[in-house]
This record gives sequence, structure tokens and C-alpha cells, in this order.
Amino acid sequence: MTRLELMDQVVSWVNEAAEDVKEKLKSPVLVEEKSNRHDLVTNVDKETELFLVEKIRKAYPDDLILGEEGLGDSLTSTSGRIWIIDPIDGTLNFVKQQENFCIMIGIFEDNEPVLGFIYDVIKDEFAYGGKETGVFLNGELLAPVENIGLRDGLIGVNGGMFARNTLNAQDIALKAVGIRMLGCAGLDFLNVIRGKQNAYISNLAPWDFAAGIALSEPLGLISSKFDGSPYSILDGRQYFVIATEKTYADIFKK
Repeated sequence: MTRLELMDQVVSWVNEAAEDVKEKLKSPVLVEEKSNRHDLVTNVDKETELFLVEKIRKAYPDDLILGEEGLGDSLTSTSGRIWIIDPIDGTLNFVKQQENFCIMIGIFEDNEPVLGFIYDVIKDEFAYGGKETGVFLNGELLAPVENIGLRDGLIGVNGGMFARNTLNAQDIALKAVGIRMLGCAGLDFLNVIRGKQNAYISNLAPWDFAAGIALSEPLGLISSKFDGSPYSILDGRQYFVIATEKTYADIFKK
């Protein structure tokens, strides 16, 4: 199977999952707390992850899976093909707003991001693709993002990091034209790859950033941990930045 054929296959799975999520929103959603009252999981998170895991297991039984809700594998290596799933990114928004959430899948091969999928279910905005296929938004090929500096655009930032000025996040963000806090990494990535924001800084787990990295790198964007070291899908939650080349340089300017 070619990379393009794989992309088309996963697009169909995500579309199917999104339709199911829309149907489930017509009924009461079962909500549980995970680590605290801000960290929620619903029956829809679990059922969507199960749906996607079953599709992957049936089609590619030798591949490994990392899923937010724990239905995948325990990773000890980045070799081979790894699927990284966030079934509902922005669960708090999903519960409280019934919008501003995404389905996300990132596919890595031997530690390289090869395909990403981010679907804003309610707005019906679907970004997908990678280095070999190109990156698409609802079927339209995206051009590389304009390389603008920090002071010339909007920056997305994690609310907690901004409030506590973690790693100078507040100081950095205040240099931009404006600040956006969306509560959903997938939406921030969608804005960055479309040139609507020139950066996003947050504290993310691999399922929060895998899809976004696969989509953004082909468009000329730079991503890393917040200390400038390479991100890792094995390291768990990490402070993370993605930006245009000029904005990235501005963020780390001493």
C-alpha cells in the first residue's frame, strides 16, 4: 500500500468516527474524572478510540498503537510504524460546549512523522496528509505557511502556562499581536498550518502533538520541546512549541 492509499484509508475511518461522534452527541454523554476535575474522559472518548484501534488492528496487526485512553500498546521503542490516537482532543470543550474538539491521529515510522489527521468534527474541517502526500484541508492542497515573526501574528498558548508564566510563556505571548487560548491542541495546530497563528506553545502528550507535527513540518513549520531539544513520542507530557521559522527564532532569542 502506498502512502497515499494509506492516507485515503485513514481519512475514511476518521470520517466514519466523526459521524458516530455526532450521533452520540444527540444522547447524554457519560463523564468521568481522570486525574482531576479539569481532566475528563467520556464514553465517547473510549468508544471512538476503540473503533479506531479495531480498524488499525484488523488492517495492520503488526503495527503498534499509542492511545490516550489506554487501548493501545506500551511503547519502549520508536522503531516500526506507530499510530498515535487522541479520540477526542479537547474533552473539556466537548463536555461543556459540544464543540471545539477534534479527532486526531498521527502515524510515525521509525520515529519520523509520516501522516497526520485532525478533524474538527463540528465545523467539518479536516486536515490530513504528510511529507510524501502533501497536506490537505477538506481536499484542498495547503501551501507552505508564510514565515512571519512573533510580533507580526497571533500566538496560541496553554492557559495554565500563560497564567503562571511557565517558561516565560506569558512574556513571550505578550510580544505577539494577539493571544489565543482554545483548550484544544488540534484546533491550534489547524490554525498554525493555515497561517492563522504563527505559533503555539503548550504542555502536550504525544497524542496531543503527533498529528500536528506530521501536518506542520511539510509546510515549513518548526517544532521541538520548549528547551529546543527534539520532541519524543516516548517521553510522555512535555513542554512544546511549534512556530514559523522566524517566530521560533524570536521565541528562543536571548
